[in-house]
Amino acid sequence: MRFLVIGAGKQGSACAFDLLQQPKTRRVVLADRDLEQVPAFLDPWKGGALELERLDLKDEKALAQAIGRADAVLSAAPYYFNYDIARLAVAAGVHFADLGGNTDIVVKQKTLHTEASRRGISVVPDCGLAPGMVNILAAEGIRRLDETESVKIMVGGLPQQPEPPLNYMVVYSLEGAFDYYTTPSWVLREGKRTQVDALSEIEHVVFPDPVGKLEAFHTGGGISTLPFTWEGKVRTMEYKTLRYPGHVAIMRPIRELGLLATEPVDVNGTKVRPRDAFIAIVSPKLTKPHGRDLVALRVEVKGKKDGRNASSRWQMVDRYDEQHDVTAMMRTTGYSLAITGLLLLDGRIAAPGVHTPDACVPAAPYIEELARRGVVIEETRL
Repeated sequence: MRFLVIGAGKQGSACAFDLLQQPKTRRVVLADRDLEQVPAFLDPWKGGALELERLDLKDEKALAQAIGRADAVLSAAPYYFNYDIARLAVAAGVHFADLGGNTDIVVKQKTLHTEASRRGISVVPDCGLAPGMVNILAAEGIRRLDETESVKIMVGGLPQQPEPPLNYMVVYSLEGAFDYYTTPSWVLREGKRTQVDALSEIEHVVFPDPVGKLEAFHTGGGISTLPFTWEGKVRTMEYKTLRYPGHVAIMRPIRELGLLATEPVDVNGTKVRPRDAFIAIVSPKLTKPHGRDLVALRVEVKGKKDGRNASSRWQMVDRYDEQHDVTAMMRTTGYSLAITGLLLLDGRIAAPGVHTPDACVPAAPYIEELARRGVVIEETRL
């Protein structure tokens, strides 16, 4: 198996790290315009199964050449590159998966379905944590039921040792996080698709100690196209982000004051995006080079089976890998992308065309692969 992993940031590096440990992997090319920050946990494979390639994604010819040398392309690049990478992968007849996160891009990628099907290859967007892992679990719960009443999804990346005032640390791009805080969330209410305000409808949930009590609230982007797929078939569906209590009480006024806005304003004769200024100020305070993170997840699907009430719940708390210096967010997101790539090449995903993971990734082997990596999802059926 020969993989091209695009994006040498945290998630792409974690994806490459996982692939390099698999016995069937012959080669991993990790490509990025900037290769200066490749983490030390990849050092053992440099000069061997790992090749670092400097690649500008705006250079379509170079990108196409890199894709043509792989059996599968896995993208951890910014979401706005993913359509063009997928298009080139389809043209080359190479399987493709990405971390996604933008519903409009996924809809655009679906226009490649006919050609991908004709060429017998699969394109699978949204293969991270959320969207990704949660979509696979939710779809599995729905398939088990004759009638689905509700799907409730909650996920959060958090510091193990929270520090005020936000009790938060950077676990992925702040730009991405603030997109989710400012984008309305698609939900299903009475079976119909609608949008609700981000940072709204706070509820409190409890995870096993030492995580304890968390607050959950709506954010955009976390389940991508699921509400579109299941409109009219599921009564209630929603996705919420998890944070320590009190987070929204601070972030909502910050948003309402315009500090997360992306429209430039004049500051002493210079045009400045408020969000850029805010990120520049808070990022150093929220970046914890030696911080230990965790990822908390809960997916609940309720309905009826054979005329009786039935439900499935999946719950996970994953923590920073001390031995390898791999964060929980990298493990749950980067490893998820790697597993999807492996399932594509060994035939366990056999779905030519463009399909989101809820439609084509089999839950049982996916969960088993995560467990082999120590990412354990506990399941309860009622």
